[in-house]
Amino acid sequence: MTYDRLVCANCAAPVSEGRCPVCRASRERLQQQEGPLAALTPMTLLTLLVILVAAVAVLAHQAV
Repeated sequence: MTYDRLVCANCAAPVSEGRCPVCRASRERLQQQEGPLAALTPMTLLTLLVILVAAVAVLAHQAV
């Protein structure tokens, strides 16, 4: 989950703006939790899935 759509319960502002200490702490915590796949968009993941399925199909066809 990205923090750009989260709303702070303390100040009712977007967490990404970091207006209060609670926002800034939440933003920092969420940034630390991001893994290596966090930057991948759904379209990129879909493209990788299509490539994987195509590769499996080609390998299955060659094995027959």
